[in-house]
Amino acid sequence: MKWTIMQFRQMPKAWSVLSAALLCSLLAGCNVGPKYVPPAVTAPAAFKESPAQFKESNGWTVAQPQDATLRGKWWEIYNEPELNSLEDQLNIDNQNIQQAFENFMEARALVREVRSQYFPTASVGGSYTRTQPSSNVGSATTTSSSGAKQTQVFSIPAGVSWEPDLWDKVRNAVRASQYNAQLSAADLENERLSEQASLAAYYFEIRGQDALQKILNETVEADRKALEVMRANYDTGVGDQISVVEAQTTLESAQSSALNLGIARAQYEHAIAMLVGKQASTFSIPVEPRTTAPPPIPIGLPSQLLERRPDIAAAERSMAAANAQIGVAYAAYYPALTLSASGGMQSSALKNLLDWPSRFWSVGPSISETVYDGGLRRAEVNQYVAVYNANLAAYRQSVLTAFQQVEDSLAAVRILSQQILHQQEAVNSSQTFLKLETGRYNNGIDPYIDVVTAQTTLLNNQQTLNGLQVQQMTASVQLIEALGGGWDRSQLPTPALVTQKPSRSETTIQH
Repeated sequence: MKWTIMQFRQMPKAWSVLSAALLCSLLAGCNVGPKYVPPAVTAPAAFKESPAQFKESNGWTVAQPQDATLRGKWWEIYNEPELNSLEDQLNIDNQNIQQAFENFMEARALVREVRSQYFPTASVGGSYTRTQPSSNVGSATTTSSSGAKQTQVFSIPAGVSWEPDLWDKVRNAVRASQYNAQLSAADLENERLSEQASLAAYYFEIRGQDALQKILNETVEADRKALEVMRANYDTGVGDQISVVEAQTTLESAQSSALNLGIARAQYEHAIAMLVGKQASTFSIPVEPRTTAPPPIPIGLPSQLLERRPDIAAAERSMAAANAQIGVAYAAYYPALTLSASGGMQSSALKNLLDWPSRFWSVGPSISETVYDGGLRRAEVNQYVAVYNANLAAYRQSVLTAFQQVEDSLAAVRILSQQILHQQEAVNSSQTFLKLETGRYNNGIDPYIDVVTAQTTLLNNQQTLNGLQVQQMTASVQLIEALGGGWDRSQLPTPALVTQKPSRSETTIQH
């Protein structure tokens, strides 16, 4: 159906009123909310655990230059091919990461939902009604068998309504949803980092358990040979029964400890299976007895920490979202303008429905203002101001926590590296002690109980050394996690990006 110029001229002046109202709405828009300014946080000039302290410790040290930072796949710094493979599986199949990703996709969808309020709402439909009025109301020229006039109406109505964003209520709502989507993206990266760090820590725990198992297996074998010697001596009358009993007790104790190690290793293996999205019943990690010292780790400058931690980025985005919500609440104080128009075709005969005389329409703006709400708007503004202030405190707490965790981990790795050096000397001394005491027993100077004491001392020192080495490796993983891994704020998606429509693969239902 085409409309001519003359037909438009026949329209009443309501179109002029609508045009004028639309122009005013475009010119009058202004942001009534507070402007967001990210809070200023002063970072220390240097970490308390400075490189100078590491040099003096004659142990583990940080990487140089001082401002260097980790990038990308941070776990590759350990040069562990098996760990690299497991981390790649985790990034694909970990269900906690997948859940966080879907939460991010939901947040992106909410941005587009809110943004739809920028645009008019249009509707179209069709209807048919047939009416039988009461015969006792008025008079009828044409009556049915019951004496009352019957009418029928065919209608194709359409309508358009739009509320211009005069006071940036929608714009602030869109900003809030965009910031929340960025917050969700930061939460996703924080969850990813947490899962990656847990996997690395469990991996080094397993390697430490394998190394400890080797120590205990060697101890069991040495104790078994010692028992055989004690029995042979006793059978030939050279030794005494108490030496046999002591050797037997030592062997059984070592065997018990060796068996107990299987519990922890199995649990770490099952935990890794869950992290990489595999069933624990079908997953295994080969035994490889090995403990190593952590590599030098670039820690960067303290000021860089604020840009590298996804949890700090999430806390800052929550403040931005709360600030935008204050603007939404303030907009409720101002009048709302609605522009609406409706029209269509209507006829009592279906064959005339699309004729020009069958048209109908109406158009006009409306404006409304709340004059009394019992303090609702003031309470909503106060609510979002309190939310902003709470998020500000949470942000500052996140920053304090970040520096604490970095300092804790730096201190742990440094001090453990010194302790390992001393513990290694203790192991060496224990080996010498056992060797000398065995010689004294063979020469008939000392009883066999002194040999058992030397064996126990050596085993305890070896176990302690193994535990310290594993603790140092896991502390280095915690340090990398505290530093934010290889992430930085530049990887946070922009507001424009979180507003974009996702790809088909991102919106596919998972089975």
